[in-house]
Amino acid sequence: MAKKRDRQAASNRRKNQVVSSDQHDIVGDSSSDRRLITIFVVFFVISPAISVLVYFKYASNGEISGAPAYDPGLFKTDINYQEILAEHSNVAENASRRRYDYPVLAYITPWNSRGYDMAKKFNSKFTHLSPVWYDLKSHGSSLVLEGRHNADQGWISELRLTGDALVLPRVVIEAFPTDLLRKKKLKDKAIDLIVTECKEMGYDGIVLESWSRWAAHGILHDPDLRTLALQFINQLGNALHSELESRRSKQRLQLVYVIGPPHSENLQKHDFGPQDFHSLNGAVDGFSLMTYDFSSPQNPGPNAPLNWIRSTLRLVLGTKDNRLVQHNAGKIFLGINFYGYDFSLSGGGGAITGRDYVSLLEKYKPMVQWEKNSAEHYFLYEDDNHKRHAVFYPSLKSIFTRLEEARSLGTGISIWEIGQGLDYFFDLL
Repeated sequence: MAKKRDRQAASNRRKNQVVSSDQHDIVGDSSSDRRLITIFVVFFVISPAISVLVYFKYASNGEISGAPAYDPGLFKTDINYQEILAEHSNVAENASRRRYDYPVLAYITPWNSRGYDMAKKFNSKFTHLSPVWYDLKSHGSSLVLEGRHNADQGWISELRLTGDALVLPRVVIEAFPTDLLRKKKLKDKAIDLIVTECKEMGYDGIVLESWSRWAAHGILHDPDLRTLALQFINQLGNALHSELESRRSKQRLQLVYVIGPPHSENLQKHDFGPQDFHSLNGAVDGFSLMTYDFSSPQNPGPNAPLNWIRSTLRLVLGTKDNRLVQHNAGKIFLGINFYGYDFSLSGGGGAITGRDYVSLLEKYKPMVQWEKNSAEHYFLYEDDNHKRHAVFYPSLKSIFTRLEEARSLGTGISIWEIGQGLDYFFDLL
């Protein structure tokens, strides 16, 4: 499995998904396929109006950009499984060339060692690298920062010999939120632990994740606690900025903050919204927006529909005006998934990596199809137990479309996570 990226709220995120309005684009004319149409339409097409509004409300009327000059022949919607199998491990000889000038944040997880290798191989493609190493936890009446045992100093040294990407380990706040936010002593302790770890380990800052945990504890529904939560993030950012990173005398330690997407058409009390964004904008160097996991095994469908990505960004920024979006989006790292999902149409399923995807292609030799509403590729297959599946996994076309979307919106991108993708994905960055 793709290790979930701590996606506790993801399975409840979308109650109903829309995949295609044209069932004839999905399957052929055989009787078994006609039966599958019914199954697929029930799971992926029929949905209440609220889901449709979330999906299309802020949709742009513009056309998706065409393939770039470096098109390897696979930037198309009518890709087949043979082409993917033949080309997925091929990369350009010049692995250091960047295609885009906006920031690129890449996550790496300890449970997927391939990510460490990809970070070294394509080091120059990234501006920020975030290994998922740390948790801040309650320990009796105090706090402890766990995770130094995950830190790989040799890997960091290799990175810095060949590139300039900032190394910002992720820190997840697991400490009891009410105690942490209300008690000045604990708040100061948390900030000191994080800043000290950055200085001792030679990091360039951190990526902080706390909002989803605080939401789960009901912290964000309370106006006073929400204010204290924002104050804590601001204090941490200011504390990091007061320290100069040891390798660059003029480079401040940075803070990137993780935010999840709104779960409905309108912002709920616990959602991260425009007021929160503007409150933190001065102390936070970037916001890692998790624009993926639109669907789940309970509610199958595409991972990150393009129109939903647009609507999510506009909700967070509080505007539908494209000019204002572009003006305010410079600190946003728009989330792009390098993993996919294998859904059982009878219920269940889970996340898959590139290795899993290739194995499925080799075994089932499916017809890979383009779903135009979400701008994602998918395929259907029947497993050894005669159960039908739908697999959504990124393609060159789907990733390129989202990279271009980030360019047009004025954001950077964040990738979860680079160990789960196919090699030729990196040629696009």
